[in-house]
Amino acid sequence: MQGHLNNVVPPLVGSGKSSDLLESGRTLETRVSPLNDSYAVFAAPTIEKLSARPKRSNSDNQMVYIVSSDPPPTAERRLFIGDTSIIFAAMQNLIRTVNENGVDLTQHEDSQRIIRKLALDYVNFAKECWIHTARVVADTDQACADHYRTLYTCLSLFTILYLPVYSLENAPVGDDLMEWLNVHFIEPSTEEGDHLSSLQRPWEDETFWPYLTRAILRGLSKAATFFLGTLSDHPSENLRRLAQGIIPLLRTQPKLQNFEAEREFAYASHRWKEKVKALRIELDEVPVSDRRDGHEDWWARFSDIVGILEGRGDVILRVCEDLGADWREELPDVVAHVLEYMPPDPTNFEEMVHVALFMGDPLKSLEHAAQLDPWLSAHLADMMEPLSLVEKAVNEESELTVRDFYVLSYAQHLHSDSAMWRITVTYMYTCGKIGASTADEILLGVPLRLQGKPSSTTEGGDGEIVSDRGDLSAIVKEVNATCHEYQREAVRRTVCRIAAQSFVQQKEYGLAISYCSSAEDWPGLGRVVDRVLQEYVHAGPEQYTKFVSSIAPSLQALRTNSAAHGVFIYRLMFAVRYAEFHQRLLNRDLQDAAWDLVSMFQEDMAPKSWWAVLLCDAVELLQYESTPLFSYSSACLLLQRLDDILSRTAQGASEDYLKTLDAKLRVEGQQDPQKQLQLVRLALAKYFARCAMIGTGGTQTVPRRVVATV
Repeated sequence: MQGHLNNVVPPLVGSGKSSDLLESGRTLETRVSPLNDSYAVFAAPTIEKLSARPKRSNSDNQMVYIVSSDPPPTAERRLFIGDTSIIFAAMQNLIRTVNENGVDLTQHEDSQRIIRKLALDYVNFAKECWIHTARVVADTDQACADHYRTLYTCLSLFTILYLPVYSLENAPVGDDLMEWLNVHFIEPSTEEGDHLSSLQRPWEDETFWPYLTRAILRGLSKAATFFLGTLSDHPSENLRRLAQGIIPLLRTQPKLQNFEAEREFAYASHRWKEKVKALRIELDEVPVSDRRDGHEDWWARFSDIVGILEGRGDVILRVCEDLGADWREELPDVVAHVLEYMPPDPTNFEEMVHVALFMGDPLKSLEHAAQLDPWLSAHLADMMEPLSLVEKAVNEESELTVRDFYVLSYAQHLHSDSAMWRITVTYMYTCGKIGASTADEILLGVPLRLQGKPSSTTEGGDGEIVSDRGDLSAIVKEVNATCHEYQREAVRRTVCRIAAQSFVQQKEYGLAISYCSSAEDWPGLGRVVDRVLQEYVHAGPEQYTKFVSSIAPSLQALRTNSAAHGVFIYRLMFAVRYAEFHQRLLNRDLQDAAWDLVSMFQEDMAPKSWWAVLLCDAVELLQYESTPLFSYSSACLLLQRLDDILSRTAQGASEDYLKTLDAKLRVEGQQDPQKQLQLVRLALAKYFARCAMIGTGGTQTVPRRVVATV
């Protein structure tokens, strides 16, 4: 974490001035995130300063740095995680199919073949990543390449020991292990071989016999026979004869893969060992006086080589110690004995994983693998459980199986990088109820991280312009798709509600309405409509109509939705009709505007809190001089609504009827809604009078109640 803290911006203190922090009476404090492996780091007063510190004012600001305990993944790591997650998904599909069909996987040939194939896919991806990073990374980043090499060695060893070819479970694996050893831990080195091959009498070099012995110990028959051939010029006739005799033995040593049946292999091995015994007898007959040359006790060296071919454990152990080899150059069935003399390095997690795998201790191998890389322990455990290498029972304390524990630990490790939420939840949803509930929280947090975040763009490494805020709509669609895939309907609806709130903040009301509808959050839909209506109050009719144009398409779909609550649909209908009214006013289509205004009252579409606003809107239409725009009955309806408002406000219901008008007037710098209502009253009185004079507007006899009110 310290390394990442050094790179936070803006810096808490200048470079080389860390002591200034302590002198200022402050120290660093951290708080661990309950969601992932991140920390909140901030400066806090020391205990001495805290007691003498005055009360904090609201104007005091404090920088809080969010620091991950893990370094951000490299491009290679992201690619590796993404590619191997595909293999993981294939494994889950296999296990799901096996469970649905009630198949015993340990006895099912096709399933075991598939698991072996998937394991080899893991091996190959680790290998490719190792080769790629070794070629392209700088010298300072060679640790990254070496890390992929360790994953490669561990996965390939696991495959050899625990996922053999079907029907060869009990076949010897010595050849495969020797190949594994020679691929991953190269000894002797190519440089040593090049040096010896350049000498005219290589046996005189002090590295000759150690190189030859190591080559035979590793089964490198070509290199061994080449240097044994150089002994044809050795001054000892006995050594020349023995060297020529051992070369055919090395070339014809039986390999299991060269035989169609184990029985044939066993027979050939028996005959070959008889020839080795004959070579031993011939070696023992060499006179003591001819067992040394001027540089080396060649007989003892050659005897060690024959002892290796005989499979004598004491000789192999001594030779390994003399050559500085480690325990891995021994066979698995003698590992426990060898470790007493050649203990592994407990700080080398790769080596400890190898030891546990050789010892047949899968649980211990997972413990060490988790310390090496959570990725490794998760994917090993995922393969071990169906192979019955670890218990499938749930641990009472953790409420997780062994497999789920390591997979969930890896998923939580992934969550340190919030951009990989898709892969994170893919792993979590395979880990029972605990994993599912954790994944639910991850999905809920995806839109929350984007909510309220300012939009900005940066240039990516490949020149592509990348938005650091992201496309919220596209992200929510992905989250919804994930919820559908894992049948998390409650989570999906909550995510839609969160997204709707974000879109309201962005004033993208059409999307907000859409997500409220998808979540079946009808009260939330009502709140969105109220926010749209507030745009009229604060921004005016022109801006209001633009906002409503984005929500109008949702109205038809909602009217056919049987689950939608009518009261909220009516509120949306009012918002749309009110926008149409103002659009007609802006277009000077006054007659249709008047009809819209009256119809909103006639159909009880307008909320009571908006009656006063609509009546104030009617003043312009009532004062239109060319021709009366309202029928007599329509004007009476307007007068009736005005009368209702005045009587109810007189009874103390001002908040219910004048709230919206009061807010609009405040925005316009006015503060007297009653005065505005009086202007409406006056406009209606003049309208009735004008209609009576010109004989238009319907029946000219005004009812007593209406006249009295006017």
